[in-house]
Amino acid sequence: MAAPLELYCWKGDWGLPSVDTDCLTVLAYAKFAGAPLKVHKITNPWRSPTGSLPALKTSEEGSVSQPSKIIIHLRKQKYNADYDLSAKEGADTLAFISLLEEKLLPALIYTFWLDSKNYVDVTRRWHAENIPFPLNFYLPNRIHGQQLERLRLVRGDNGLEPGDDVEKELYRDAFECMSLLSQRLGSHKFFFGDSPSSLDAYVFGYLAPLAKAKLPNGKLQQHLNSLDNLRNFCTNILTLYFPSEGRDPPSQKTSSQPEGGDCDNEPNRRRNQVLSVLVALGAMLGYAILTGIVSIQRVQAQGALESSHRHQHQEEEEEEEE
Repeated sequence: MAAPLELYCWKGDWGLPSVDTDCLTVLAYAKFAGAPLKVHKITNPWRSPTGSLPALKTSEEGSVSQPSKIIIHLRKQKYNADYDLSAKEGADTLAFISLLEEKLLPALIYTFWLDSKNYVDVTRRWHAENIPFPLNFYLPNRIHGQQLERLRLVRGDNGLEPGDDVEKELYRDAFECMSLLSQRLGSHKFFFGDSPSSLDAYVFGYLAPLAKAKLPNGKLQQHLNSLDNLRNFCTNILTLYFPSEGRDPPSQKTSSQPEGGDCDNEPNRRRNQVLSVLVALGAMLGYAILTGIVSIQRVQAQGALESSHRHQHQEEEEEEEE
């Protein structure tokens, strides 16, 4: 019997099985295709076999990252949510996914990671509260930089910087994309027929965090709220495929551990413990240098050495007098 496929992804919140767009896309596709996954919901990407999330651990090809590559691997294992699509529907799927990546993804990156108000009050705060110490002082800023580089890559502009003009352009493209998706979905439950496909997984992954997160700057969110069928689309998928997650989050945090969370028996545990200790030691050493503890100790040692020399010299003088 083959070993089960293992998926590592960011843990959930806001009534979602994961707070991350890419992880939501893979989780939804696996549900739609009936793929039996052992899911590890974690808050430290260094615990994943690839060092990033999502990541699929397989027995044949090692570990796979990125939603598109994970979905391709699942299809090779006969878990294909697009099996019943016609050739035209398959072509439409590719076209809409390309549209999502080109028009909607940049605006989502900007909303969650580069809008200063949303980043400070929601995105950075969530990661700082959930990533284990001491990595929570380092990883949020690192991911922030990675998302800026990702936006520059998608837009083809290495010098792109956050600002009003960039925001207007990104949001204009995103509004157009969401409106086209709303028109294509119409009054249907899914985009093609009565069963969800990979396009449904991508749209859910992109829109669900926007629908659920409480963002102080909600320009993009307001446009989604005006498209009732897209909001209902996200709600229906949560209800049908993630019933335990699709409720509004409780006012207080629960003590229950998410499935496959940061357990002691996870792979790479020893490596990540060593990394965490090294980061902590580095932080303490930096603190010691900045606060002058190290230099004070050096002065004290030098003073003690000089005192010892003086004492020895006095003893030699006393011996000479005798």
